[in-house]
Amino acid sequence: MAKQKPSVPKGTRDFGPEQMAKRTYILETIKDVYKKYGFQNLETPTMENLSVLTGKYGDEGDQLLFKIVNSGDYLKKVNADDLEKGAKHMLPKISDKGLRYDLTVPFARYVVMNQGTLSFPFKRYQVQPVWRADRPQRGRYREFYQCDADVVGTDSLLCEAEILAMMGEALTNLQITDHTIKLNNRKVLTGIAEAIGENGKESELCVAIDKLDKIGVEKVKSELINERGFSTSSVARLDFLFDLNGSTRTKLGKMKEFFQGNDNFLNCSLVGSEIGLKGIKELEEVLDFAEKLGVSFKNIEFDVTLARGLSYYTGAIFEVKVNNANMGSISGGGRYDNLTGVFGLDGMSGVGFSFGVDRIYDVLEELDLYPSSAVETTKVMLTNFDDQGRDYSLPLLQKLRNAGISAELYPDNAKMKKQMNFANKKGIQYVVLAWEDEMAQNKYSLKNMTTGEQNMLSADEIVDLLKG
Repeated sequence: MAKQKPSVPKGTRDFGPEQMAKRTYILETIKDVYKKYGFQNLETPTMENLSVLTGKYGDEGDQLLFKIVNSGDYLKKVNADDLEKGAKHMLPKISDKGLRYDLTVPFARYVVMNQGTLSFPFKRYQVQPVWRADRPQRGRYREFYQCDADVVGTDSLLCEAEILAMMGEALTNLQITDHTIKLNNRKVLTGIAEAIGENGKESELCVAIDKLDKIGVEKVKSELINERGFSTSSVARLDFLFDLNGSTRTKLGKMKEFFQGNDNFLNCSLVGSEIGLKGIKELEEVLDFAEKLGVSFKNIEFDVTLARGLSYYTGAIFEVKVNNANMGSISGGGRYDNLTGVFGLDGMSGVGFSFGVDRIYDVLEELDLYPSSAVETTKVMLTNFDDQGRDYSLPLLQKLRNAGISAELYPDNAKMKKQMNFANKKGIQYVVLAWEDEMAQNKYSLKNMTTGEQNMLSADEIVDLLKG
């Protein structure tokens, strides 16, 4: 039998000890912020029923769901007619489960199933992998972790303001200071469709505008006209939006005029929009709350073209980008007023956001922002040259661990060079040596592997030094 060359599926990655140490640093930094704001931890299953997942992410999102083939003879319900009708018709007969696409929809399902035991408003955070059948590329994986924080059971816009605060605090703690938190409201996008005379086409508008960063203004306009059924005159009215500039407050003021139907400075005919005005009012209230919470507006920007393609958003939407890194968004989220409604629980409003751990990992790598403590390995290794030295060192090993110092004893009798190479390769900062001279004086030699300095010390002196 020929030997098989091992590999991992495209869009997935292995993470060795150093990578895992960095990921743990990211996760713990973010989780500390979540807990600080009163969020509780939750986990849901890797797979969900397809009936739970489908229809929640828009047509394009549904196409990216990983479906799980039914166990056993999964083709037993399929006949020749089914094959002729195509995959969409055949799917329900061969698959009824899928890997979760995000953590928000499973969270909504959990809330509905456990509504009788939860206290509302319910704040939860969740850190688990999700899967998307996307085309792998830099910063886009088929398997990746999300760090969600959501609150359901309240309409208060204070929650949106706290999300702005949480985003900023977590990024600052990760040393990602040059970032932009983009903010918009789905009602604003609905209002734009109404104001330009394309009422009811907000979904089509969002799908196209969501591609703005990838394909540019002209191709977005072309898609709206040629694929989404927008008139040329309606699309021409969007030029004002693509050129909107100024501070966040200034842009919100201009959008008020847009939705009031004030075309004096737009050179075009507008219908106006009440729902658009409501969206602007909500954004202003969120910013007022954020200001009272002490949130800096330096990194916050109102972006009228921010759409986010997920169809369940109904209010505020967020997205975070790192300005000095070659990476797409590293966080996003928004308000959803009717997500639990599809599972039979109406009137349960929620808002949340998620950090993409894998993208943050790549950003910190690119910008060299990991602190040395994030990749700290074993602090001290005790050498093992013979059985006598090994046994003499064992009590010190346990003493170090009892003091909270990461320590290990080289397991085999081995020559000095082999053990020193092992310590260097693993990045161990200190090595303890126990020869006959050391044992005769009831001491050990402690070597700093960085400076080469070496001193003979007692067990207690070594513990005190390494704890300091």
